[in-house]
Amino acid sequence: MSNISTDYFATVMERLQKVADTQGAAIEAAAEICAEAIINDKLVFTFGTGHGSFAAMEMFPRTGTVTGFRPIVESSMISFHRVLGDGGARQYRFIHGREGYGDAILSSHQLDSGDAMLIFSHSGLNAVTLDIAVGAKERGMKLIGVTSVPHSSSTPSRHSCGKRLYELADVVIDTGVPKGDAGISIEGLKYRVGATSTSIAIAVGQAINAATVEIMVKRGHEPFVMVSPNTAEKAEADIQNDRNYAELWRRLKMR
Repeated sequence: MSNISTDYFATVMERLQKVADTQGAAIEAAAEICAEAIINDKLVFTFGTGHGSFAAMEMFPRTGTVTGFRPIVESSMISFHRVLGDGGARQYRFIHGREGYGDAILSSHQLDSGDAMLIFSHSGLNAVTLDIAVGAKERGMKLIGVTSVPHSSSTPSRHSCGKRLYELADVVIDTGVPKGDAGISIEGLKYRVGATSTSIAIAVGQAINAATVEIMVKRGHEPFVMVSPNTAEKAEADIQNDRNYAELWRRLKMR
């Protein structure tokens, strides 16, 4: 009898290795865009709906991440974990499929053509995600998409633009996760289990973040990096992180 947990970890590691082997140039290109924006006192907005929002949130403020990334996280896009009742799964399914809502989200943020937009979306085809992508491009922003080309290319767009995220983005990082996401088959069960797209998207995001910092350092710019306060050096970490928050506020006040 197979060990299902071992099979799952093997699947995740195999898919991560494929990203590492094939997407290095795209990750470096994404980091160049992010570093350029941050060096020029601009922001890199990150966005995702559903589980894609987890990767967007991980970009800042998280230990090891750099000030300049700015997550856009709508509560209506992530708070469906209760499934039933207020803010449930049915409401989420309805709203993320409604074109125009992404335009309202963007209008609530003061965006600049020198900013960049980093979108995490496994399918890359739903209305709100594409609202954000199209809106960013219309504003002159560079667009980075972290998405599954195998999944997205096999499914029609659900937006009037007729395109999917990988067809709009200036830089595409392909997670390579197969259509349907889940990676493990169990004998006697119709549907597969063991989703992998979120883990891979978060790993890609952290790789972009780290590569962005390296570019900034090589170009002689000090990156404001978040430090874990959950150590014996808490006081030092708090001082560093307060500097990071002040730096973010300085950038926001310039708008």
